[in-house]
Amino acid sequence: MSNDIAIKVENLSKYYKLGVINNGTLFRDIQSWWARKLGKEDPHAKLGSKYDPTAEGFWALKDLNFEIKKGDRVGIIGHNGAGKSTLLKLLSQITSPTEGSIKINGKIASLLEVGTGFHPEMTGRENIYMNGAILGMSHDEIDKKVQDIIDFSEIGEHIDTPVKRYSSGMYVRLAFAVAAHLDSDILIADEVLAVGDAAFQKKALGKMNELSSGEGRTVLFVSHNMAQVKNLCNKGILLNHGRIDFDSDIETVIDEYFHINSGNLEKEKTDIEIDELKLVINKIHVTEGVSSLKPFEIDLEIYNNSNHEYNDIGLQVMIFDSVGKRLIGINPLETEGIDCPIKCGINHITCKLKSLPLCMGIYYLGISVIKPNYKIYFEQEQLLKFTVKEEIINKRLLSNNPAYGLFYTDSEWSFK
Repeated sequence: MSNDIAIKVENLSKYYKLGVINNGTLFRDIQSWWARKLGKEDPHAKLGSKYDPTAEGFWALKDLNFEIKKGDRVGIIGHNGAGKSTLLKLLSQITSPTEGSIKINGKIASLLEVGTGFHPEMTGRENIYMNGAILGMSHDEIDKKVQDIIDFSEIGEHIDTPVKRYSSGMYVRLAFAVAAHLDSDILIADEVLAVGDAAFQKKALGKMNELSSGEGRTVLFVSHNMAQVKNLCNKGILLNHGRIDFDSDIETVIDEYFHINSGNLEKEKTDIEIDELKLVINKIHVTEGVSSLKPFEIDLEIYNNSNHEYNDIGLQVMIFDSVGKRLIGINPLETEGIDCPIKCGINHITCKLKSLPLCMGIYYLGISVIKPNYKIYFEQEQLLKFTVKEEIINKRLLSNNPAYGLFYTDSEWSFK
């Protein structure tokens, strides 16, 4: 493995058996094993459940191959159950692979679950020293880092309190501060940061960016918050049912993630059933060749299969950016002062925007159907993908330079 590679994974797979329960102690595990060998009921089984010797397992990860270079900030994304946390546990050497190999160049600091790596009976200060010792640091080396860790965590008055008395937020603050400040080459963070408040999340993301760009550390980050992933990471790995679907730059990987989770978004979306209202959205279509500051039209065909008309349906059309942030939300109540009337049979609904002041890029159309009591019957944020093309305005190209933001508006300037 070359010196510029931090992590190299080859043919990595992890298999779990279904129905296997760990009882917490070796003695109880032996009791369960011996009972199964004798064909008796497991004395520690959950509420009368029995061990099934024919129960199969599943591959949490299968045949993963990738390389991560030193200094890369890699976002690992995917649906719940895709294998993200399993991969991080393997990379952190908490568990071992069933097949394949992992080669790591450097020391790893992990932040996977609230409380991981801390002894509950020890104080925050004592846990700092214990974690430093695990990383191979001397007492003097840890001494130089302790105050920085305490200051960053902002829990100084509780630092000599046993961590079993900490709240989950305090755990996360101290755990991240320890992982970020002690001497490690690779920082691995699961979505545990979601436990912290917004201000600390922003502070933590800034610190990870600083560690990577300033100190050359490698960062692996798992989160369902695509805005955070996009802001922090430069590379991405998309997991889908334990396999790698995509491994590329972060914007391409996020776009592919939305594409997979929203079906075929390039064309019309059809046949969305809202059973409780006996409605079927037969067709959703948007203006072809969308460009900034030009009219934008959304056409819906809704079939009402019930025996009565609806005069109080709340229909909302939404537009999201490429990381799932809502940019626009419009409904007939705002534009016409009425809810959306749905007659029996086929209904054709058109929403026209006089202009769409979005800069060049990829966006998503979403729709929600709500009754007056705010009960949501249907809501999906990524129904259709559409691309706003580059536009010539006053003989200049309106680009997708992130410095210009997402929206374009006309302006007048004067210089005296």
